[in-house]
Amino acid sequence: MNAETRSYRRYVLFILTLVYIFNFVDRQILVILQEPIKAELGLSDTQLGLLTGFAFALFYVVVGIPIARWADVGNRRNIVSLALVVWSGMTAVSGLAQNYTQLLLARIGVGIGEAGASPPSHSMISDYYEPEERGAAMSIYSMGLYLGILVGLLLGGWLADKIGWRMAFFAVGLPGILMAVVVRLTLKEPPRGGSGMVSDPSVGQKYTFKETLSYLWKSKPFRKAAFAAGFCAFTGYSTLTFIPSFLIRSHGMSISEVGVSLGLIIGFSGVIGALSGGFLADKFGKINLRWYMWVPAIGVLLSVPFSLLALSLDSLTMVLVCIFISNVFGSCYLGPTIAISHHLVKPSMRATTSAILFFILNIVGLGCGPVVTGMISDALTPQYGAESLRYALMFSSLVILLAVVQYIRSGSAVNRLTEADQKITA
Repeated sequence: MNAETRSYRRYVLFILTLVYIFNFVDRQILVILQEPIKAELGLSDTQLGLLTGFAFALFYVVVGIPIARWADVGNRRNIVSLALVVWSGMTAVSGLAQNYTQLLLARIGVGIGEAGASPPSHSMISDYYEPEERGAAMSIYSMGLYLGILVGLLLGGWLADKIGWRMAFFAVGLPGILMAVVVRLTLKEPPRGGSGMVSDPSVGQKYTFKETLSYLWKSKPFRKAAFAAGFCAFTGYSTLTFIPSFLIRSHGMSISEVGVSLGLIIGFSGVIGALSGGFLADKFGKINLRWYMWVPAIGVLLSVPFSLLALSLDSLTMVLVCIFISNVFGSCYLGPTIAISHHLVKPSMRATTSAILFFILNIVGLGCGPVVTGMISDALTPQYGAESLRYALMFSSLVILLAVVQYIRSGSAVNRLTEADQKITA
């Protein structure tokens, strides 16, 4: 691969990561704004959980599968660009909502748009990068999640104080439409299959959704890893949704203080964890493919005690320190999980594989996590008052232990594959 090709693929990864940042800015902006929205529209924690969780996730994952099928045969760059226009526009429209139903419909529109981002982006990245580099490349892409959270919380908190929650939606939504133009005009659709510009003998093969689903269902390592990622996401999305409200209710922080503090903490710790997870999985995965499951298992296990401490301590400084450490360990799973998923399938299955992975991850994590945590908080409110959210978040923190078990079982399944199956294939 010549220097020009290496430079361009880095540019592609940079732009797609930037798109993913926009994705999570527009998704996360609701979280930092939910306290003033709750007050103005008279919402419960359960309704907030539905807005940020189940309702968003349901349309995100259902629409994601047909879009991924389209991406496996169509122009992935154009799909990403179109999706960016849709979700950015619907984010701006959220600022016009006059009641819960209107806001819910706007967030559903955001979910439908965002469904077209990751599967085609994952597929393009896998076509540009060698198999042994994909864990790092996917982790660089995945760190867009945490940078998006950083920008969303910092910008959202500041905008809420300066111009109110309605104009904040417009301020973060409209720039995404300009970014869509950049994607459309500067990215090239790579040759499908293989990595870099290397063709693959199976590129011409087309697989139906049923064939791809059957292929994945027969892959025990994929099944276990996908549900492990779902349990990680359950804890992660519950925390992202309600930790700002917890800090406001239990520690007396203002919206702007939470935006700055939590944005910096989640953003930087997430980037450290995501990059570390991908690079470590690639490094040790060359020795044994099971490390793509072991690295996340070890990381998320180490996150648990710090999560519980963050929810138990009285010192706000120590609470924030524990959130930082917990998120470093808890954010290491996504890049290695995407990488192993692409290792295990045919090139023409990659976008659909990512969509199915994200279907499981988001139904279990985004769909169930925030709404279950919100329901527990509401149920405990009569007994614990404003502190009910503390105990609801403790429950969600322990769910990640199920991910540890599933990642270990996924690694054991890889160990039982034949030597040929264990090789990383393009």
